[in-house]
Amino acid sequence: MTQSLFITATDTDAGKTLIAQSILRLANAKGKTTLGYKPISAGCQQTANGLRNEDAEILQQQATLSVAYEQVNPIAFVDPVAPHLAAQKCGETIELSQIQRGYQSLFELGADLLVVEGAGGWRLPLGQGMFLSDFVRDAQIPVVLVVGLKLGCLNHALLTYQALLHDGVNVVGWIANQIDPDMLYLQSNIDALHDLIGVPCLGVVPYLKSSQSPDSYININMLFED
Repeated sequence: MTQSLFITATDTDAGKTLIAQSILRLANAKGKTTLGYKPISAGCQQTANGLRNEDAEILQQQATLSVAYEQVNPIAFVDPVAPHLAAQKCGETIELSQIQRGYQSLFELGADLLVVEGAGGWRLPLGQGMFLSDFVRDAQIPVVLVVGLKLGCLNHALLTYQALLHDGVNVVGWIANQIDPDMLYLQSNIDALHDLIGVPCLGVVPYLKSSQSPDSYININMLFED
């Protein structure tokens, strides 16, 4: 039976893709079949094959099952802005039904794990009064919260966690990812996050160079149903 995870974060550039690809790799190492889904992306490059998003391509590459890029990332925009603003500029609208259909088509392929990566933070506007969080709530996808460790992360993490609880989703864990190499009181902030967030910490990833992997800092054992 397919298990899904939605990767959200306290903010843009908190490390969602870094963590999502790590979870895929760790699941692959356990012999699981995997798929990645990036329903919405902005800041895409125009290529001969159409718009391509680097984060979505990473998810596609790390998955064990091969699917077309358009299945991994069905909604894509060039401008690196909030997707609903990019959609307005293009004269388009973002529909929840398209996101739901894309998710269902991947879910039905029967991978052991389907990792869905959000865009921006939890309450990403889609326009017309809709949010990406509506899709996650309606699909009842368990959520992993990535906390970008920097000044202000305690407020961002607690507000996001409270919003997740308010929406009634299943928060299965959180992962701290250090994005400020010179963050003051780093361990004190991590200790505070343990006190503030009432679900397990799945890992604390230190500040890494681009060539380094976070895999050894993350424990996904509790994410899988035996």
